[in-house]
Amino acid sequence: MTSGSLTSIVVIFAVATLTPLAADQLKRWIRIPPTVLEIVLGILIGPSLLGLAHVDTIVDAFANLGLAVLFFLAGYEVDVGRIRGSPLRRAAGSWGVSLAVGLLLGAGGAMIIGGGTMAALALGLALATTAFGTILPMVRDAGLLPTPLGARIMAVGTIGEFAPIIAIAILLSGDRPLHATTLLLGFAAAAVAAMVLADRQPPAAMTRVMSGTLTGSGQFAVRLAMLAVLVMVWIAVELHLDLVIGAFAAGLVMRLVLSSISRQEAEVVESKLEGIGFGLLIPLFFVTVGVRFDLAALLGSPTALALVPIGLVGFLLARGVPVILAFRSQLPSRDVTALGLYAATALPLVVVVTDLAVSYEWLESAEAAGLVGAAMLSVLLFPLLAQLAASSITPDRE
Repeated sequence: MTSGSLTSIVVIFAVATLTPLAADQLKRWIRIPPTVLEIVLGILIGPSLLGLAHVDTIVDAFANLGLAVLFFLAGYEVDVGRIRGSPLRRAAGSWGVSLAVGLLLGAGGAMIIGGGTMAALALGLALATTAFGTILPMVRDAGLLPTPLGARIMAVGTIGEFAPIIAIAILLSGDRPLHATTLLLGFAAAAVAAMVLADRQPPAAMTRVMSGTLTGSGQFAVRLAMLAVLVMVWIAVELHLDLVIGAFAAGLVMRLVLSSISRQEAEVVESKLEGIGFGLLIPLFFVTVGVRFDLAALLGSPTALALVPIGLVGFLLARGVPVILAFRSQLPSRDVTALGLYAATALPLVVVVTDLAVSYEWLESAEAAGLVGAAMLSVLLFPLLAQLAASSITPDRE
């Protein structure tokens, strides 16, 4: 590791460490989600302003690991038993509408910026995403997960984060969509096989070691979870798919694995995984997003600046409105409004899509920054408005 890389990592993690303190002090005037504050402070220390941190190969590797753990934890939280049936069907149907609306809006956006078909696809897919992994801690902290609203948030968030990953793999594959589809099916087969194996009763020795090393130096369950992330990400990358699809699948697999131990022990493992994720790796990802953010290009482009409010409205139209229409008969009006606002919250996949679009020269760096800026505002505004709108926190007894 070079001195420059180590310096950047130290500065980035120092910012990540100070963010909760800053958020606590600021909440007397305004509640800023730590995620947004991490990105903003990342911009401050990045090349756009102070130049204290830069992204090189090593920093990028840490950031990608943080992104992988974010999607792993999102996949782990998916409780299929609570969302199967009507919630999942409505979530899937609303996302189909979101994709159509997003692509329509993306085509309009591409005309504004002078982009082509692939720019329209990238913009449309970005608008059709939901930041389930990002809103999950906020929803949990608000006490909403055990409620009927929480079950719908889980369904909408799962589809809104997983379905775009599949669409990204196929629609943004350039001129080889059939090849990408074949690779995706190959990964799906590997993921299903892993879940089938995970759902079987593991050997007694394995269960005993998972339980017996929870408080010692062995930490077998935690090591097994991290291995699952790395293996599934490795398979996805080897198949030329995005790492996030592998990480999400690893979360689904690990939830099945941990079902073999007691709920109390599983919660201990969960807390350790969240400690690794939210305590170290995930903040590194979000701060690095800020370090990468091309503020100068954004401020120097009136078109890119216009994408910020346009993108914010686009998230509401593409994700919020279809979800509200799909669930309006299942929840009180205030709760369904909150659900729509949570669904319209986007960020990690917007970063993934725009990074990909910039690398293929479908979007300019300034235009990508404009859309990421809109996603940052969605994380700042929509969950806060959703919590104000939610009418109750009544445990789900369905």
